[in-house]
Amino acid sequence: MEKKYYTNERSQQIVIALLKAHGIRKVVASPGTTNLTLVGSMQQDPYFEMYSSVDERSAAYLACGLAAESGEPVVLSCTGATASRNYMPGLTEAYYRKLPVLAITATQGDYKIGHHIAQVIDRRSVPNDIVRLSVNVPVSKDADSEWNCNVLVNKALLELKHHGGGPVHINLATTYSRDFSVKELPATRLIERITLQDRFPELPSNARIAVFIGSHRQWKKEEEEVLDAFCAANDAVAFCDHTSGYKGRYRVLFALVAGQKSYRSSLCNVDVLIHIGEVSGDYYTLGIRAKRVWRVSEDGEIRDTFRTLRYVFEMPERDFFLRYAQGGGYASGYLQACREEYDVVLQKMPELPFSNIWMAQQLSRALPENSVLHLGILNTLRSWNFFEISRSVLSCCNVGGFGIDGDMSSLVGASLACPDKLYFGILGDLAFFYDMNVLGNHHVGRNVRILLVNNGRGTEFRNYDHPGSAFGEDADKFIAAAGHYGNKSPLLIRHYAEDLGFEYLTASNKEEFTEMSKRFVTPEMTDRPMLFEVFTDSREESRALEVMHHIMVDAQSVIKAGVKSVLGESGVKAVKRILGK
Repeated sequence: MEKKYYTNERSQQIVIALLKAHGIRKVVASPGTTNLTLVGSMQQDPYFEMYSSVDERSAAYLACGLAAESGEPVVLSCTGATASRNYMPGLTEAYYRKLPVLAITATQGDYKIGHHIAQVIDRRSVPNDIVRLSVNVPVSKDADSEWNCNVLVNKALLELKHHGGGPVHINLATTYSRDFSVKELPATRLIERITLQDRFPELPSNARIAVFIGSHRQWKKEEEEVLDAFCAANDAVAFCDHTSGYKGRYRVLFALVAGQKSYRSSLCNVDVLIHIGEVSGDYYTLGIRAKRVWRVSEDGEIRDTFRTLRYVFEMPERDFFLRYAQGGGYASGYLQACREEYDVVLQKMPELPFSNIWMAQQLSRALPENSVLHLGILNTLRSWNFFEISRSVLSCCNVGGFGIDGDMSSLVGASLACPDKLYFGILGDLAFFYDMNVLGNHHVGRNVRILLVNNGRGTEFRNYDHPGSAFGEDADKFIAAAGHYGNKSPLLIRHYAEDLGFEYLTASNKEEFTEMSKRFVTPEMTDRPMLFEVFTDSREESRALEVMHHIMVDAQSVIKAGVKSVLGESGVKAVKRILGK
């Protein structure tokens, strides 16, 4: 008989490799065909300590006893049909005793559920008190599905010991492959969770280290000082956007550099990226290439934003940065390099068309000290992320759910907290009309000032690099939703705003904007809230963005872009494989 090794099914290989990486070796296996690729592979590997049990109900209790006595996680493996249902009593016992039992049930795939296919039952939902976590792992077919498999399995295995531990469920799909010719498991990424009680990994020496800060709650002075100390000790920088909140010494606003389409800054390549905060709308800086990511968050969740996550530090950010700031030091080489490159790009910027970006350029340094800035998502946030604002100005955006439906309501709500502070809101016309009813709320104070960029459509969908641009003018019909809400009427918003007691300002070109903006940003508290409506053209908006993307030109990037346009992404990858790069 031909010797058997590991199955050629990639998702099964990843599961086995990660079981070994996490130090899990004990297995109670029940007979079956749907789980044959997993069990058949494990029984060829002397690493695993395997036991057989025909009765799945008994198998689950065997696992409970083995886990309780040994203190180690125990794997259960069974086939499809009702086999997994018989795990429930034992998993219930494990749940209430917090025993690390991992039930890996085999499935033909969710797409077969409900079609009267033999031995296919629905395991997509489980009772609340049999497992701490249940994940569904489909067949791996490409790089994206392999990444998904790696993250899901790491997350499941980490949950066995998380917050006291308990049972976990993996529903693992198979193709029933009979090929067991794979002699070595793939190198697959191990993700580990670190708590304050654990041994901390060492930061690599002579490595380029950066912090990426997504949207973040308001910082306390002490927290900024600790991050400053970490950056100083490790020659690091903190990449931010206008939702990050951090205003310390090592803040770097890098979207202007990272957003260049014909130039790739080497400063965007880092060895270790410390990821803190929540969702970020800075798509350009999210393109940082990090060899390893260390995620720091008290929630301890596996959030693999950059797809190179290595550690999750479940602890307050302050404790993490204090630990790695030990030894002191004061270095700022990376910081200076980032700032110099930003300044170079900024100085090369040509004159921009009249647009949201141009207005951001004009207003970014003109906002009154100690004011607050609320930005609309996508076009507005992107436009302002190109330019730095005063360190005394707080800024935020609704990037949590990333919708246009509540920009002004969030602004008004925030303004109620500090009636003596100025609150500025910048947004487009679709977002404005979506949320315009809040302007009639009688709590709106005189500290509210709104800049409405009215281009008569969702100009995001008409930008030159958006998929919608392929439709040309036809995009206006349904994709960009042009022509609604008065179709750039010069009177509609004026009457609405003035009837509600707002001071109304308007502009349709650079000269008018320059004149009117002086009133809009006056630092004195006026007797009424303001609404400044500015009319722009979507073609100019798109042209401004294209200009911003091509300030810097690098020959290698141009050649790469040309090859990609001809060969496509898969062609570029093929060329890299041939060249060995």
